[in-house]
Amino acid sequence: MPSRALTALFVALLGLGVAAADAGAKVYKSKSEALAEAFPDVDRIDTKTHVLDENQVRAVESRARARLETRLVTVHTGIRDGQVVGHAMIDVHTVRTLPEAFLVLISPEGEVKSVRMLAFYEPEEYRPPDRWLGQFEEERLSPKMALGQRIHGIAGSTLSSRAVTGGVRRALAVYQVVLEGEAGSAAAAPARPAASLVGSGPPTARAGGGPSTGTVGTAR
Repeated sequence: MPSRALTALFVALLGLGVAAADAGAKVYKSKSEALAEAFPDVDRIDTKTHVLDENQVRAVESRARARLETRLVTVHTGIRDGQVVGHAMIDVHTVRTLPEAFLVLISPEGEVKSVRMLAFYEPEEYRPPDRWLGQFEEERLSPKMALGQRIHGIAGSTLSSRAVTGGVRRALAVYQVVLEGEAGSAAAAPARPAASLVGSGPPTARAGGGPSTGTVGTAR
């Protein structure tokens, strides 16, 4: 079965919560279960799918030092008392010939809070253990967050450790390029002018005889 078809089946299994015993799938947690664990005390989880443009794709791949399989990126954001408590992204990719999926939880400041393996189709002995995944906690995207530097490899599972490291870097790069980029655009957008209720003089007449109004741009 082609790699893209396997990945599509994999995502479907995650969404449906198919257990490991069904169809031979090694699914440890469904997407809904993983999100509930990642955001246990939130008021809601907002889900948004971003369509990256060419510049964003290049920026993400450059920062992540890893290729994006698709321009569609889905981000799940936990909200409590009106405040963002974190962002979660699920990375699905092929390790050797079969896919894996894991959830990366990122703090509002861009720091990894946890990495949770959701499913793994390769032989179980190549699956990265939870203790190894714990290395990414409190890490931020930097050149040193790489195998052989701040991240230790897994003996006999080089491809698995490389795939997870690339996926975590992708998630952090998406955070920087897309989420921080949106926040920066919103902060830079001009505020709408307040309507003046009390003026020092009569309103300026328009050509049509009525009072003039200010032009309000649409915030991005």
